[in-house]
Amino acid sequence: MTANSKLIVILGPTGVGKTQYALSLAEHYGCPIINADSRQIYRDIAIGTAAPTAAELARVKHYFVHTLPLDQYYSAAQFESDVLRLLHTLFPVHPVVVMSGGSMMYIDAVTKGIDDIPTIEAAVRDELQKRFLAEGITPLQQELRLLDPAYYAEVDQKNHKRIIHALEICYQTGRPYSSFRQNTHKPRPFQIEKIGLRRSREDLFSRINQRVDHMMQQGFLEEARRVYPQRHLNSLNTVGYKELFKVISGEWELPMAVERIKKNTRVYAKKQMLWFSKDPEIKWIDL
Repeated sequence: MTANSKLIVILGPTGVGKTQYALSLAEHYGCPIINADSRQIYRDIAIGTAAPTAAELARVKHYFVHTLPLDQYYSAAQFESDVLRLLHTLFPVHPVVVMSGGSMMYIDAVTKGIDDIPTIEAAVRDELQKRFLAEGITPLQQELRLLDPAYYAEVDQKNHKRIIHALEICYQTGRPYSSFRQNTHKPRPFQIEKIGLRRSREDLFSRINQRVDHMMQQGFLEEARRVYPQRHLNSLNTVGYKELFKVISGEWELPMAVERIKKNTRVYAKKQMLWFSKDPEIKWIDL
């Protein structure tokens, strides 16, 4: 690894076309692709995560695709550590490496660094998950308000994953989660170029709707049925699976679930664009 080594990061909202752009770029440089999608890293959910196809994986070597079993805990901090270790071996062979994905925390972890937050013990994580399933989010919100009022004041109250994670840190360390959040930019011993892909709102939303229809034709519902017994896992707490699990349990009709998947995916795409819009280092390309 030298100061001339470069990591090119392809980012943007879901459905914008990152996969094909990254493939073309990686073929141009003759380099591998590091996947920065927090769900494509898991096995057995290729359709619902729009993971690269077998043909695409054959075109270019990919890392962090179909790597983990569904029940394995993984975090942005672990991703940061794993990617930096991998880059140390890749850069002597490939002066340029491509990373592609839409998981905002994963991208920031590699390019900016993440706070040194302790790894959570399984017993602590399981206990809070059981409480969430039994009691709902309201008691956990109130507990966070007592244990860490500073983070409580800024966290999205509807985002149960962030509420639970903050409580995990409080339980694990006996310290407020906010005391670990320094938001310092860690220097990297290589160059970083961020390329953001974007489309008009109408074009992006149309592509998202079409992709959901294509996923259903590929067998998304059948894939969801296969993993339904594991529906409590965090790896499956994501758009698409949550809606189809309601179909499988008899709560919703399939057409309603499909429309909800489209809507919730569009909402997620807007959140991604809002997050990325705050990063002045991104060079944007209108597709």
